[in-house]
Amino acid sequence: MHLLYSALLALAVVLTAPWWLARMLTQGKYRAGLGERLGRVPARLGSARGCIWVHAVSVGEVLAVSGLLAGLRARFPDRRVVVSTTTATGQKLARERFGENNVFYYPADFGFAIRPYLRALQPDLVVLAESEFWPNFMRLARRGGARIAVVNARVSDRSLPRYLRLRALWRHVLVDLDLFLAQSDEDARRLVAIGAPGARVSVAGNLKFDVQPPVLLPAVEMLRRILEPATAVVVCGSTAEGEEPMVLRAFSAVLEKHPRTVLLLAPRRPERFDAVAELITASGLKFWRRSQLAGNESLSGGVVLLDTIGELAALYSLAVVAFVGGSLVPRGGHNILESAQYGVATLVGPHTENFRDIIGIFERAGAVRRVSPEGFAGELLQLLDDTGARQELGRRAAEVVRQQRGATERTLDELEKLLAAPDRLRRPEHVTT
Repeated sequence: MHLLYSALLALAVVLTAPWWLARMLTQGKYRAGLGERLGRVPARLGSARGCIWVHAVSVGEVLAVSGLLAGLRARFPDRRVVVSTTTATGQKLARERFGENNVFYYPADFGFAIRPYLRALQPDLVVLAESEFWPNFMRLARRGGARIAVVNARVSDRSLPRYLRLRALWRHVLVDLDLFLAQSDEDARRLVAIGAPGARVSVAGNLKFDVQPPVLLPAVEMLRRILEPATAVVVCGSTAEGEEPMVLRAFSAVLEKHPRTVLLLAPRRPERFDAVAELITASGLKFWRRSQLAGNESLSGGVVLLDTIGELAALYSLAVVAFVGGSLVPRGGHNILESAQYGVATLVGPHTENFRDIIGIFERAGAVRRVSPEGFAGELLQLLDDTGARQELGRRAAEVVRQQRGATERTLDELEKLLAAPDRLRRPEHVTT
């Protein structure tokens, strides 16, 4: 089974190589950390034998496991904790949070790339965030003696059908994992349905609820200082292609009634900053690029384009209303916890399947509002007009965040038990085809 998987993976790489090379040459994507991805262990890692290896794909996962990392270091002071990421943005954030000498790029799922890391690190525990099921890595890590756990585990609506079609394969793959800590009961049921051994699956909750508000950034203080008095701020974060025209039309309607309002617009992908700037210019709205603000401007009645990295989460603290993007168009939505933790009244569109459980918790508590593309402007105006409704929506959101916390401690307890368990208690069950 693993030989067939490896052969198909190699074939896929060969067939798609021109596309990858074109992206590297034209956009610089995937070039960062290429040597590390192909098995070159960076010297900065030094000695880490017997370590705990945590894998977090990108920024969202790095944020989610930040509290877990701190807890692992506190509970296991004699063990080094190292972190791998897949994306360059995740790598940058992880190095800032956990130290450059503890962070590296996750190897490609080929034996030649994985084995050098397993020889160098010899991890006792591998912790995978969410649903990073790479067959060769898990098999080789298990053979090397590591215990393997997936935390904050989820199976999205989009990926579930694909997993079910290949359930026979996944039964052989997932048996290499010792522990599955699911975000919700539904995720636990889906994990078992795709082949995870039921006895190893439990629910620990969603680590993202435990993410603490970011440290107050200079950008927050600067914007607060240069906003004109009585100016309301609307933050539209993580917007996707196709959403900005809707957002700008809605904001134009807002300005007719609330002419001092400032829109802070944050596209999800940095490569779209210039294109969105052109859209704003074409709309005729007054606007500023965040990267060009000097701190002596006077902001009112226009758009601030957030063309910087790593500031959005903290800037939600300035908002009276927030819209979280990727949801007016069918992209699956993004995390609303960054705005909710500040008690900000939050809007989302109809497409939120990537955060099904989180959105469901907020909706049941009346702590988030869904809007359609056609109704976006009306909902935005209603919240700006009705201070009481806006504040109540934000209060409920903050209360949901408070009530849902605790997944980090539950996860740490289970990982501690796993590390302490005799090997005979974690030996995989026999799997038949």
